[in-house]
Amino acid sequence: MDVNARHFTSGEDLHATVRLAVPLVIAELGWMLMGIVDTMFVGRLPDSADAIGACGLGNAIYINIVLLLGGILLALDTIISQAFGAGLLEECRGAMVQGIYIALSLTPVITAATFAIIGILPRFGLTPSVMDQLVPFMGTLAWGTLPLLLYFVLRRYLQGMNVVGPISFALISANAVNAFFNWVLIYGNLGAPAMGIKGSAWATNIARFYMFVVLAVIGWWHDRKQELLRGQLEINFRLVSRIFRIGVPVAVQIGLEIAVFAGAAGLIATINATQLAAHEIAMLCAATTFMVPLGVSAAAAVRVGQAVGRRDLTGVRYAGWSALLLGTGFMSLSAMAFMTAGKWIVAAFTSDTQVADITVKLLFLAGVFQLADGTQIVSSGALRGLGETKIPMYTTMGGYWLVGLPLGYLLCFNQGLGAVGMWISFVLSLVLVAITLLTVWRRKSQSLPLI
Repeated sequence: MDVNARHFTSGEDLHATVRLAVPLVIAELGWMLMGIVDTMFVGRLPDSADAIGACGLGNAIYINIVLLLGGILLALDTIISQAFGAGLLEECRGAMVQGIYIALSLTPVITAATFAIIGILPRFGLTPSVMDQLVPFMGTLAWGTLPLLLYFVLRRYLQGMNVVGPISFALISANAVNAFFNWVLIYGNLGAPAMGIKGSAWATNIARFYMFVVLAVIGWWHDRKQELLRGQLEINFRLVSRIFRIGVPVAVQIGLEIAVFAGAAGLIATINATQLAAHEIAMLCAATTFMVPLGVSAAAAVRVGQAVGRRDLTGVRYAGWSALLLGTGFMSLSAMAFMTAGKWIVAAFTSDTQVADITVKLLFLAGVFQLADGTQIVSSGALRGLGETKIPMYTTMGGYWLVGLPLGYLLCFNQGLGAVGMWISFVLSLVLVAITLLTVWRRKSQSLPLI
């Protein structure tokens, strides 16, 4: 870590990072739990296998569309936190207002993209019984796009000003809302019609609208307290341009990451069902632990951005390095768990010995790349706080697409290693990306960016 860490090692910055990151980590875990809740409820339907497949695939496709296009809104982390650090609360609200306009403009694009993908799904050879449930499920999810994007904007607005408690509350309580309406709408309880899997999609939409309302109320209360309710409401094309300039590389980076892991799963699926099942179990475990550094990454973006706004170079460094220590510290623990307790973890998912044997090997490799995965995502967040989003995009492109996926293909098929070969390529590409982004962060944090 950085040698200039006298204040950092006192624990002040680490404590500040923990205080900001914990609610955001809870929010990320709550977000992941919502999909699990949907799967649990549709799994009780008579045609449970088809329903689970349609629900899982539909949620994955839809949220990836949202992240690919809506990733632009992550630029608000940079802009709002920097303005807050500079004490410019009206500019914070102005960025939020422009974010709302962007969300309104993205909604029809995302909705149209969702229905376009629904239209081409039959070409991919999905079984008719799954397609019969997937189409209405995704079509219903599309109508919840606007409240979801507005939630994204309001979350960025609040967390950029250190108001993070309501965010975790919104996600935790939204899971209860989602579970209740799943119970009502899927099975037809309390006099409602039994809608099956379509009811699960409506339950998700209701929960997302609820999250938006919670954060909207908190945002209104905050702005009323700060006397910001009379701020400017017209479109600020200069600010919109800045949001796109920072946010488009973030959206592209997200798209590249989504595509490479989807591509890896697609390649593994061509081997056999056993290899794919092992891959999916190991990926679920790795994705769960990843939620922690993902939340820390958001905290890093906010704290670094606030320090930039204060024109506090020392604060920039300490905010970034404390987040890196927190993120990599947790991932070191998860690495040890994956590498030493793989058999016990896998036992919770499957009793198939062939699947279990492969999954244990994959979890060991997941343990190897945990530290690199935590480093790359937190470094990316810290760089976003500086306003640097292009280098992470190019690094992702090079590490995953020029190195990771081609190498994975060679190891998986040419060397006959199967899923294990693909995961070895994950290790190497993540290490490459992590080292690159950490080096860039170390260099970029030596001076303050222009804002």
